[in-house]
Amino acid sequence: MGRAGFDIVRTNNNRGGVDDFIPFEATVRAARAAGLSVGDYIDEVMNGTPGATQFTIDELSALGVFAANPDTVLEIGPGSGRYLEKTLKECSPGRYEIYETAAPWSNYLVDTFGVVAQPTAGCSLASTPDGSIDLVQAHKVFNTVTFLCASRYFFEMARVTRPGGRIVFDVMTETCLDPATVRAWATKGGAGHGSYPAAMPRQTCVDLFATLGCSLEASFLAPMGVASTEVLVFEKRA
Repeated sequence: MGRAGFDIVRTNNNRGGVDDFIPFEATVRAARAAGLSVGDYIDEVMNGTPGATQFTIDELSALGVFAANPDTVLEIGPGSGRYLEKTLKECSPGRYEIYETAAPWSNYLVDTFGVVAQPTAGCSLASTPDGSIDLVQAHKVFNTVTFLCASRYFFEMARVTRPGGRIVFDVMTETCLDPATVRAWATKGGAGHGSYPAAMPRQTCVDLFATLGCSLEASFLAPMGVASTEVLVFEKRA
């Protein structure tokens, strides 16, 4: 091939998305066989963290994130829809947009929950107008992608959120990375996946969103893999 001017190289998809490590058909089939929702099956069986999704939703509810009854919700990387499904039990938005790179999961969520799937480039929310969303959220997304991918989404999240709206996402901050935890991630067989887990400095998030007119309201730790991830809740100032 070299004589013809071609090189054969190995490429890696390091997005760490659900299209890489949560197969659609096999997961749905296994969940049905187990008598569980897809989300609960992923938590309990695939991830070994039963109740993890509900824990995050309960914490957000206690913080009043759903109390304002957001009419427009946008979720980045909903994947199997385990956070989407539980969000819809907490509030009844008139419009729920998703940006999901895995087409089988995206189609499943549209058919199952009636959400609006937007064209997805994996780095922007280009199809959503400025200041049009009451609640923007992303769960178990920004600890699976590269620093620049996450950062580009941060700018977009602030752009599409209306004044008074909330932005919710989790990142693996230094709060989650004491020496024992770093050792667990480094030595636990099969824990890593491409760019996952990716760390993000907490203060970088807080400072960046401050420049975008968003104030940190609260944070808490949620289970992830062999350790935890930090959920940050911002409010966009008027």
